Amino acid sequence: MRWFENLARRPTEVPRPADVPVAERLAKALDAARRGDYAVALGIWKMLAHAGVARAQNNIGACFAEGFGVEPDRDLAFRWLALAAEAGDAVGQRNLASLYFHGKGVAQDYRRAAELYRAAAEQGDGPAQDMLSWMLLEGEVVESDPAEARRWATAAAEQGIASAMTRLGMLHHNALGVPRDPAEAVRWWRRAAVRGDADGQAMLGAACHLGAGVAADAVEAYAWLLRADAAGSALAERYLPAARAGLTADETAEAERRAASSLTGGGS
Repeated sequence: MRWFENLARRPTEVPRPADVPVAERLAKALDAARRGDYAVALGIWKMLAHAGVARAQNNIGACFAEGFGVEPDRDLAFRWLALAAEAGDAVGQRNLASLYFHGKGVAQDYRRAAELYRAAAEQGDGPAQDMLSWMLLEGEVVESDPAEARRWATAAAEQGIASAMTRLGMLHHNALGVPRDPAEAVRWWRRAAVRGDADGQAMLGAACHLGAGVAADAVEAYAWLLRADAAGSALAERYLPAARAGLTADETAEAERRAASSLTGGGS
């Protein structure tokens, strides 16, 4: 539920003693939304939004953007998210950036999206840091800057965002702004993989298959590639046939067993 992320924990308005009920009502609304009771959530958010609470404005915009409890309405989504972003709400800035990036409810504008992602990232919003890192690495809509991409990916990874961990692995693997370090790449891919990132799983599987930065392990390689493929990673398709070809029937069965097992997550 990233549209509403950090709602209860970190509203834009810093509560003074007289404002404590606002934070409590935000928390109550989030709890209702998590239960799927958007009628209650929207009732609370509407009152707070009209009173100028930026996080509530963001949440109403999110509901109109995604159709949570209301009919989707891109124009209303844009209007509410713009109010939240203008008030300096980091989640509102990130969500408005998404509208600009995808051209939903507003003309597509990558540079405006990047500005908003950066504004949210500078306030510590992890998903915005992750997206800004991706944009800076790709260099298609903003000037490529691997060092800056790494800085924001590191910030996002520190908040537990797995896709940023996978990107850090790619930076070390491809020597983008850092010396090439296959072992460090594997370390980041493993952290992403155990958190369920499909591309991180694919790259970890490839590294285990090739023995790059980690001891070669054909069974472990195939298990990670199977997980990645099941999760939709296009990267896994490159390595699956070769990884499968070298296994015995018993090894294949063991890899499939590992791939079907649950991940513990949270590895270091």
